[in-house]
Amino acid sequence: MNLPTEFLEELKTVFASDTEKYISAFNDPCFRGISINRLKTSPEKILPLLDFAINKSPFYCDGYYIPSDLEGIGNSPLHHAGAFYVQEPSASSAVGLLEIQKGDHVLDLCAAPGGKSAQIASLLNGSGMIWSNEPIKNRAKILLSNHERMGIPNGVVSSCYPDVLCPKLKGFFDKVLVDAPCSGEGMFRKNPDAILEWSREHVISCANRQLSILISASECVREGGILVYSTCTFSPEENELTAEHFLDACPDFEPYDINESFGRTTQLKNAVRITPLEGGEGHFAARFRKKGNAPRTVSHFSKSLKKPQKLSKDLQKLTEAFLDDIFISRPDMNTEVFGNSVFLRSKELPDIEGLAILRKGIYAGEIIKNRIEPAHSLFVTARPENLTRVLDLNIDDPRVNEFIKGLEIKCEGEKGYTAVAVEGMILGFGKCSGGRLKNKYPKGLRV
Repeated sequence: MNLPTEFLEELKTVFASDTEKYISAFNDPCFRGISINRLKTSPEKILPLLDFAINKSPFYCDGYYIPSDLEGIGNSPLHHAGAFYVQEPSASSAVGLLEIQKGDHVLDLCAAPGGKSAQIASLLNGSGMIWSNEPIKNRAKILLSNHERMGIPNGVVSSCYPDVLCPKLKGFFDKVLVDAPCSGEGMFRKNPDAILEWSREHVISCANRQLSILISASECVREGGILVYSTCTFSPEENELTAEHFLDACPDFEPYDINESFGRTTQLKNAVRITPLEGGEGHFAARFRKKGNAPRTVSHFSKSLKKPQKLSKDLQKLTEAFLDDIFISRPDMNTEVFGNSVFLRSKELPDIEGLAILRKGIYAGEIIKNRIEPAHSLFVTARPENLTRVLDLNIDDPRVNEFIKGLEIKCEGEKGYTAVAVEGMILGFGKCSGGRLKNKYPKGLRV
């Protein structure tokens, strides 16, 4: 492994006497892992269903190692059902430092592809709100897709630069995560080609950008709230020094010490570093607390970029009848219609003017003539026990794989739109009639 000389000198400041051990670790298999999604299941229920070996990870309460040579996990019906998110183990460490409580409003500022947002949503378990932001549009679309797969009902997905988003959400969040773009030194073992792109100039450029993002993020943390900064690099410039510069730039924040048993200590008590020698590819996290103690502010932006149309009596009846057919009890959410599209929006979500919002709440369906065609996201974000019709299949039932291939399957039961689940976890839906289910699983998700 040919590592740049300047990078090797940097490593000595991080690893000290362990530098050679780290370099030798390039010959070892990379670490891989999953995080269990409590919106869909629990470790007690899902782990016995997995057909591969797992070991508990020290970095996250619901994190597990999986075999480094495991193939095809993305085609697993359990993956399709959002039971877990495939995630490099050390990357899961930052979310636990947020100390998420029921009802929290949480911002994941640099969220794509969505692993940390999935963790946050799992810990919130349907309460509060998770706002996931990704400035790059193409990556934001991937983020939205993962939001849907993981069944997140109480979320917003946006595509805004931090200096645009954060000033409009002053003091709105209890917890904010900044998993900042970085030089990616912790990914060198997984992607040796990334070594060729490394340079000191790039490290310094990343550090400057990270500080700017952190300063923007500080605006939307409420007094007494927590801000966690993380990277997947080893560089002190991007890690400890950026953390120190942030405190200099934002004196209304203070270090919030970390007392975790994983990783290795740093020169900062409010930070932790993980390397391949501690069981992860590479991650750094620092934690801060905003001084004072005040409740989150209510957004003062009361208008949305596009106002939902006021529901006529006929449209009100149509949407209510539609929801009553799908659900045993209607979700406690606001119904909004934009054009022919029907959405369910959490009552805790603010309306924000002038921001690039890809989704707020749940896309419920499309009005076609005098009926509403339900959307995939309406079912995958629902609790199965609250759905009128559910075809719940055993993991070994051949219809499970037939469904995710987009095939029509046998469906005993009453006629109508029916959720399809595997071991109690919703995969999608179809329309049941005459003992057959017409498959509505999105073509882009089929295997």
